[in-house]
This record gives sequence, structure tokens and C-alpha cells, in this order.
Amino acid sequence: MKPQATRNGLRISAPVFLPTVFLIFLFVAVTLTNAEDAAKAFRGVQTTIAENGGWFFILTTNLILGFCIFLIFSRFSRIRLGGPNATPDFSRWAWFSMLYSAGMGIGLVFFAVAEPIMHYSAPPVAPVGPHGQWQQAQEAMGLTFLHWGLHPWAVYALIGLALAYAGFNKGLPLSIRSVFYPILGQRIYGPIGHAIDVLASVATLFGVATSLGFGVSQINAGLNVTFGIESSVNAQLWLIALITLLATASVVSGLNRGIKRLSELNIIVAGGLMLFVLLTGPTLFILNGFIQNVGYYIQNFPRLATWGETYTGTNWQNNWTVFYYAWWIAWSPFVGMFIARISKGRTIREFVLAVLIVPSLVGFLWLTVFGNGALYVELFGQGGIGLAVKESIPSALFTFLDSIPLSGITTLIATLVVVTFFVTSSDSGSLVIDIITAGGALNPPVAQRIFWALTEGIVAAALLVGGGLAALQTAAITTGFPFAVILLLAAYSLYRALEQDPAAAP
Repeated sequence: MKPQATRNGLRISAPVFLPTVFLIFLFVAVTLTNAEDAAKAFRGVQTTIAENGGWFFILTTNLILGFCIFLIFSRFSRIRLGGPNATPDFSRWAWFSMLYSAGMGIGLVFFAVAEPIMHYSAPPVAPVGPHGQWQQAQEAMGLTFLHWGLHPWAVYALIGLALAYAGFNKGLPLSIRSVFYPILGQRIYGPIGHAIDVLASVATLFGVATSLGFGVSQINAGLNVTFGIESSVNAQLWLIALITLLATASVVSGLNRGIKRLSELNIIVAGGLMLFVLLTGPTLFILNGFIQNVGYYIQNFPRLATWGETYTGTNWQNNWTVFYYAWWIAWSPFVGMFIARISKGRTIREFVLAVLIVPSLVGFLWLTVFGNGALYVELFGQGGIGLAVKESIPSALFTFLDSIPLSGITTLIATLVVVTFFVTSSDSGSLVIDIITAGGALNPPVAQRIFWALTEGIVAAALLVGGGLAALQTAAITTGFPFAVILLLAAYSLYRALEQDPAAAP
């Protein structure tokens, strides 16, 4: 499938680009003209999918993780992306920085304090015995690790590996449809392939817009704490407009300049903030907690990964685990293609191990520094974070920063971290959608990158107007459900392709 060239120099695949644009702007128009009805519809859709399809999300993510672990130890592990003589385009440092920043930067900053505190304050299953309070705190961290650990990164690893192999080893366009060539053959260039890419484009855009909505609400909270700027939808819409312009400037600069440099800046600034909190907060509690949290996650992994609220009759999991898994799946075309784009020259074993282990461990460290720091305030300090989280999730991080020295400076730095993650998520997502809708062309024209960067901002704004955080969750779940089926088929298709690779011969 070759991209179609138009007179003004644009490179598009019309059967993908035009339906994607139509569906997105139809959604925006309906949402903005019927905001109240849209909010009710969002809540209804989210409840229906979560209640009836939660088991499917849990099963899908566990199967995908199992498949990734199989690849590490299989005869396919020595296959090199790009062929036996391929060399990496980026150093490991640059590779890890781009991978991690694009993967879930905004989400980790947004939920690092709020999620452990919320699980501690309202656990899915109340602990029993004289040490219930401590059990609640430990389980809160275990559940948080479940949502941010191996499962999401397995989803990204699968689609990223399948795309990289199809593009670099088989010479197919770097587009989601190419993953299915082993089972569909030339039909990937017809209506089935078009439908797959349209779904991938829409899922990518809504997945990124969900993160942008979370990010801008937290930026607003940080500016409210620092400068007294009111936390409101209007303020967040102005912030979306401003930061989308920054993202547009970054995406125009390209992968090797804007996106790469911002990703590395993310890691440096975020790492500096984390180190400061570690050294000025309850250091010993955090260090002990990191080892214990990782151990608890490993020891209780089967239970955490397969628990489904079957016998409790509650809906806690629908609001947390199911939402997260759907969000990761909706993100997977974006993160997977971005990882594929930067991973040429890596072996399958190196690719899967790096994508699974490195970001998970760094995420665990981040969550422990901020999550355990906040839990320490609740357990042994002045408390109050739980109440603050209940009142405003976006402000949870800044409430915690108030408990350590130089809170004014750290609040500004934390806000900067969210802004830079916002920009890298937006520009990386724009690049990926542009590649898909350009038929797999790796360097589509600048005008198209600008178009998609602006479109992501528009969709994030529409979601905020049409229902706030609930609308963001619904967007992720709605687009993630059908794409979960695509991911399972992608795993089977990748296996079929690897079986036929001469490099995997016994």
C-alpha cells in the first residue's frame, strides 16, 4: 500500500486518513453541541463495557504477558530487528528515554501520589486482623504496581515488536495492518487493512487525548497552588491550546531533534525531582519500601493479576484495573509504533527484556518515592493527603510536596515535568498517527504533523467539556475494547511470521 500523493505534497492513504478524520471530528461536533447528553452517554458506555467486558481485558493482558515471556526464552529470541547486520539508530540512553517518556509519563506523575492513597483509603477488600492498617498500605502499593508494571509494558512490547519485525525485517509499511500480513496476505491492502488502521488511528488519538486531559488538569492544579490560577475547565482549555502549540513546534522539529531532546530532558528533570523527594522525604521508609514493594508484587503476582471481584459484588476493579488495561491497549498503537520506530537493530530478546523490565523498574521506583512518601505522611505524619485526594485528584501531588522542604520550588518543577511529558506524548502521538494515515511513510510532511498535533488538542478539549475525567476514562475504555481483539490476533500473526524466519531455525 503506497501512500497517495496529492498536489499540495501531502502523503496520505485516503481510505485511512479520510474516515479517521471524519470519525474524530464527528465525535468532537456531537460532544461540543450536546455536552450534557454526551457526559451521560460517556458514563453509560463506560459502565456497560467495564461490567460486561472486564474479564476480557484481564484475560487479554495476561495472555499477552505470557506470550512476551515465551519470546524471551524461545528460539526466536536471537532474531535481530532489521536483519542480522542491522545496527541500532540510537544509544541505549536515548532509546530508554524516548521509550519511557512516550509510554506513560503523564500518567505516572498524575497518579503516583493519588493512586496509592486512594487504594489505602478505600481498599477493594478490607483487611482483617490487628495489622490491618499496614496491610492496607502494602496492598495499596501492590495494586499500584500491578497497574503500572509488566502488564502495560507487555502490551506495548507485543505491538511494537510485531510492527518492527514487519517493517524492518519484511519491508512492509510501518502500519498496524502490516502486522497481519502472515494471516491476511494481500488482503491487508484492502478494506480489512483499512479498517484496522482506522481503528488504530482512532484508538491512538483517544488514548493520547486521555493522557493530555489528565496532564492539563494537573498543570492547572500546580499553577493554582503556585500562582493562584483558578482550577476550571476554561483555564484547562487555554492550557491545552498553549501546550498543544509547544507540542506542534516539537513535532515539526522531527524525531532526532525535538522529540529526542525533550524525552531526554524529561528524564533529567523528573529524575532530579524524584531524587530530591527521596533525599528530603522519609528516605529510609522509601528505600525499605521499594524492596518490600517489589517483593510483594512478585510474591503476589498470580493473585493480583487474576483477581476479578467475582465474589465481592463490588465495582472497584471496573474503575481501576479495567480502565487501566483499556487505556494501555488504546495507547498500544501509539507507543508500539513509536517503540518500533526507534528499535531497529535490537534482538527480540533485548527488545522484549528492555521494554518489560527497565520501564517497569523505573516506574516502581517513581511510584515508591512518591507513593510511599505520601503513605508515610498518612501513617506517621500530619495526614491530610487522603482528604486532599478525595477533593481533587490532580492536586494530590502538590499536597504531598507541601510536606517536604522547598515546596514552592518543587511544585514548579513538578508542573514543568507534566508540561514536558504533555509535549512529548502529544508530539510522539502525532508522529505515529501521521505515519499510519500516510500509509506507513516514515517521514510524512510537516503539514500533516501539525494537523494531528492540533487535532489531539481539540479532542482533549472536547473530552474535558463533555464530561471531564469520566469522559477521558470512557474514551480509553471504548477504544481499547475492540483493539484488544486486534492485539490477540497480532500475537498469533507474529508467531506465524517468526516460525518462518530462517534465523530462528533450530
